[in-house]
Amino acid sequence: MKVEVMVIEDDARIAEINSRFTKKIDGFEVVAIATSGEEAIELLEIIQPQLVLLDVFLPDMLGTDLGRVIRKSYPDIDIIMITASSEVDIVGDSLRNGVCDYIVKPVTFERFKTSLEAYQKRLEKLKTTKHLTQEEITALWSLSRQDSHLIEEDGAPKGIDPLTLNKILEFLLNVAEEGITAESLSKQSGVSRSTARRYLEYLISQKKIYAELVYGNVGRPERRYSRFQS
Repeated sequence: MKVEVMVIEDDARIAEINSRFTKKIDGFEVVAIATSGEEAIELLEIIQPQLVLLDVFLPDMLGTDLGRVIRKSYPDIDIIMITASSEVDIVGDSLRNGVCDYIVKPVTFERFKTSLEAYQKRLEKLKTTKHLTQEEITALWSLSRQDSHLIEEDGAPKGIDPLTLNKILEFLLNVAEEGITAESLSKQSGVSRSTARRYLEYLISQKKIYAELVYGNVGRPERRYSRFQS
């Protein structure tokens, strides 16, 4: 059976994007879209999906508050936050509320797909296994953070936001072998060019990526950034 999904997002355009992303992934089906907390609560009385994709800033309440309502009334429903909010209190509240994953907008399809497929693997494991080893339990807790290169919050210096850092690093995981310039990263990820360069240089200092000068046919050489190949 497919995992039934409810999208809770007040921006109709983003709600449609999240819905389309979900439909592109095997094993998932969007059964409802709500644009406010009140509408979501009304729909949840009729439809109890397996998974909710939840925004933080709804017109009538915070998604974190709605998450607590869902957790109390429908404890079997899982939640993935998809939001532009990266404030520590919001992230912390979401973690304490037991969300499966926290995705910061703008969302790439690859990041979205990774999250849902990791959730699907965990769900299947829990449904098909009666007893788990410590290694299997650890793996289940790690599925939503499969990339071992991600930076933990306490490892980033002042001026480096861990969520932005992880967003850029996750983006680099999907870059071709020839690498990417700070300017291209800026355009594709939505951060400023100076921000892109600052974070890229920090990742070099942490030996997460490397840079090299590439000489084109005309103009100055480009500094291209690439991740180490595993």
